[in-house]
Amino acid sequence: MNSFLYMIGCPLKKIGLHHFKNGQPSIVLCNHNSFMDIPISSPAIPSGNKTIAKIEVSKVPLFGILYKTGSVLVNRKSDQSRKESYVKMKEVLKMGLHMCIYPEGTRNKSREPLKPFHSGAFRLAIETKCPVIPALIFNTRKVLPASKTFYAMPHRVAIHFLEPQYSKPDESTEEFKQRIFEVMRDYYSKTSY
Repeated sequence: MNSFLYMIGCPLKKIGLHHFKNGQPSIVLCNHNSFMDIPISSPAIPSGNKTIAKIEVSKVPLFGILYKTGSVLVNRKSDQSRKESYVKMKEVLKMGLHMCIYPEGTRNKSREPLKPFHSGAFRLAIETKCPVIPALIFNTRKVLPASKTFYAMPHRVAIHFLEPQYSKPDESTEEFKQRIFEVMRDYYSKTSY
């Protein structure tokens, strides 16, 4: 993927890889501005990982096969599918793999730095006692905007991994979610790449 990104004029810079510890599975939380985010985040994470992904994308020819292999698929319209995907994410972490989650749930098409987060990733972190590694992806909206089809503009891209965060003993899921949201929003707002 690094070679592909370079060839299409989108060299990838990775910052903060030292935050990953050998043998410690983490829940990596990424912002989501573009379909370009997934091909950047998954290979940028420095060891084995899976991404939570909507089942519709698995139907895309060729890409869908790769998507199924590296993802925990979820049908967001099905309560049963959401429950099953949660169990599968716990299994991924037990296997020692990282779990990559986009807590905004879908692409952010607003002018705000982040959309409000869903709670599942934070509940997962509390239950499994795995650290959360916030990750901010930069410039994918410029490369592949949500408003255009069959469009790609060469531009350098980056992913910044921040310091691991753990839930506190007296912290609710909502409080943990809000704390990580503020860390990610503030970092994204003050960082340009």
